[in-house]
Amino acid sequence: MKGDPRDLGFSTRAVHAGQKPDPRTGSVSVPIYQTSTYVQDRLGEEVQYEYARVQNPTREALEEQVAMLERGHAGHAFASGMAAIAALMTIVKAGDHVVVSRNVYGGTYRYFTRILERYGLSFSWVDTTDLAAVEAALRPETKMVYLETPTNPMMDITDIAAASALAHAHGARVAVDNTFLSPYFQRPLDLGADFVVHSTTKFLNGHSDSIGGALISTSAEDSEWFALVSKSAGAILSPFDSFLVMRGIKTLAVRMERHEQNTRRIVELLAGHPKVQRVLYPGLPDFPGHEIQKRQASGFGSMITIEMGSFEAAKAMLDRMRVMSLAESLGGVESLISHPATMTHASIPRDRRALLGLTEGMVRISVGIEDVEDLLADLDQALAGV
Repeated sequence: MKGDPRDLGFSTRAVHAGQKPDPRTGSVSVPIYQTSTYVQDRLGEEVQYEYARVQNPTREALEEQVAMLERGHAGHAFASGMAAIAALMTIVKAGDHVVVSRNVYGGTYRYFTRILERYGLSFSWVDTTDLAAVEAALRPETKMVYLETPTNPMMDITDIAAASALAHAHGARVAVDNTFLSPYFQRPLDLGADFVVHSTTKFLNGHSDSIGGALISTSAEDSEWFALVSKSAGAILSPFDSFLVMRGIKTLAVRMERHEQNTRRIVELLAGHPKVQRVLYPGLPDFPGHEIQKRQASGFGSMITIEMGSFEAAKAMLDRMRVMSLAESLGGVESLISHPATMTHASIPRDRRALLGLTEGMVRISVGIEDVEDLLADLDQALAGV
């Protein structure tokens, strides 16, 4: 493809960004450069590639692809979503303070509280849907506001543009975990954020066959720093996993549309079901944050959390599922269903889960792209046994 992909539509960028034909063969797919090192013709001459931890053409193609989709300056691919978050957090240092959405992925909470606090960082866990609470938490030493929106699994919606403006006015940077919606539905950098992180394991890859992470920055200075972090810490994404994520991204637009179409039908069933006490989904008109989500994103995604009322009710439902698989993770073509309190958020202390409203009766659904009638029938028969 000739010209600048930034001038093209999302689906075209997803297919073509970073996907230059192989110069040796003309291959339409970026080859998997499965090598650890590169031959240098002459001693002392500068070369483009010298060692695969530092540079790899397959990984670079993915990094260009994700940067184009999020409209950032550069992308960086890591061995997991948590490795991407770890690289992001090198922006702050001992003595700095970070304001964080109070309800985030359990692994993020564990990393911040059990690892980073040991190195002199401090965190305030805030309901970031309340801008007054965000402002009250900001201190002179606050260097970052870390947002997850929608949050996992409570689906809290934060106004990214307003929170970013507030943080910037106080000299803090803003990072957003955009895993739940993907850049197809939401682009935080366009709304004023400085950094975006993804678990590429989820919707970007979309096929549950790769673990990875991505970090996108908005400035050359930050991009150079993250390149140094990647080179030094070495938690880079493998060439094969980079290939898998690129392949997945090419169908991101059509997958996300089908994910959400199926989700709308499933929400209709769950919202009116007598066995379901509550449905948490930003697409519901009466859901807190619904209007903000409509303003800052082009869709509501395919993640649903339901309240079954007790652990026993949740277990009775989960044990009867036939099409949906009981498993951690999300964002794959297959529908996955899980119990956050004992699975994805088990690392969060029970009293803190109670404070967040994350109960033992909650079930999280990642709606896939199967025939929706099969998914509806599966949920209906499982709920009938509760």
